[in-house]
Amino acid sequence: MKALKDIGLSMLDLVAVREGGTVADALGIALRTAQHAEALGFTRYWLAEHHNMAGIASSATAVLVGHIAGGTQRIRVGSGGIMLPNHAPLVVAEAFGTLAELYPGRIDLGLGRAPGTDPMTMRALRRDRVETEEDFPRDVAELQRLLGPAQPGQRLIAMPGAGTNVPIWLLGSSLFSARLAAEQGLPYAFASHFAPRLLLQAIDIYRSQFRPSATLAQPYVAIGVPMIAAPTDEEAEFLASSTYQRVLGIITGKRGRLAPPVENFMAQLHPQERAAIADFLAMAVIGGPLTVRAGFEQLAQATQADEFILVSDVFDADLRLRSLDIAAAASSLVPVAA
Repeated sequence: MKALKDIGLSMLDLVAVREGGTVADALGIALRTAQHAEALGFTRYWLAEHHNMAGIASSATAVLVGHIAGGTQRIRVGSGGIMLPNHAPLVVAEAFGTLAELYPGRIDLGLGRAPGTDPMTMRALRRDRVETEEDFPRDVAELQRLLGPAQPGQRLIAMPGAGTNVPIWLLGSSLFSARLAAEQGLPYAFASHFAPRLLLQAIDIYRSQFRPSATLAQPYVAIGVPMIAAPTDEEAEFLASSTYQRVLGIITGKRGRLAPPVENFMAQLHPQERAAIADFLAMAVIGGPLTVRAGFEQLAQATQADEFILVSDVFDADLRLRSLDIAAAASSLVPVAA
């Protein structure tokens, strides 16, 4: 049984644009949060690719990875993830190969197979390309070749990129990427921060079908965990209403900027809306220090994950940092006095 103190703590940032704030504000908050996470001893800081969404400023993901890596010293920085169907593998290899040369040993390349956007924007990104089920495994294999050592006679070489061996992760919210990650012997991250239903099944498939590779000798699983912590359960629930509003916007197709918290927000909703939000956030850990620790322990016992990747959408940037402090203490990453 894995002890909580042995589970790594990381963060996924959607770079939320807040109501009353600007994109520049959101980018500044992301860097400040990454620096704080590094000081707390977090393992990695990932950024997610989304497009055409008013409240999310992480569309140019590789650019942001460089910005965060340049403003930190030790923490790993990467994509959680690059939506590979939107990009030619060579372009991704060159971008992340460049990042790896700038920040050696600190860059991760997490890959997803969803478009990360709406159909209209998907067409704008891909132009006339039609995606098939075989494309994602083929593109992953091509990226592995482009980021590996150049072979004799190899005509297509990523420059920069070749020989950097940027670690590739497969991300998923279904069973497809679990099987592919197992087959390829790659680390696997499940998107349980928004699609928790298949989490345990995906982890079981990944572990049972895992084949050791030159990259990884044993399975390595990270899971997305929505997390909001405060000194009391009541305050944490109040702060979480910003996340509840964001999730309701996703469910109803009315996305907007991250909103300030609202007292008793959930009580104002229809039962169906409350149930939909609860389903979306089934893996969420929200509460005071003891509640957060209990939530982490429950997740650790259920999943035996190697790493929790936290998603913490708190409207007040300072209270978001405090939330990470409490999470680090609850996970035994830092002494409780912190």
